Amino acid sequence: MIIGKVVGSVVSTRKNENLVGNKFLIVQPLSSMKGQGNNLVAIDNVGAGIGEVVLVATGSAARIGCGMEQAPVDAAIVGIVDDGDMFE
Repeated sequence: MIIGKVVGSVVSTRKNENLVGNKFLIVQPLSSMKGQGNNLVAIDNVGAGIGEVVLVATGSAARIGCGMEQAPVDAAIVGIVDDGDMFE
């Protein structure tokens, strides 16, 4: 599980059929906030927005956590941190 901040979004007009209708967000892990190049793209099924602190599952847990066992998903936002001020 990774804690990160949503820093942007990704728009993809062509994608795997199992991913159609899903939103993708760019998440910067909080452990790398001082560095660069460690961002990841995560599928969002919880309605997160830019600037929010989120919980991200990776690997097979990402597919299971978002109910997309047959989709090529490696990172999924599975929660929004309610008290994100402590991370800023």
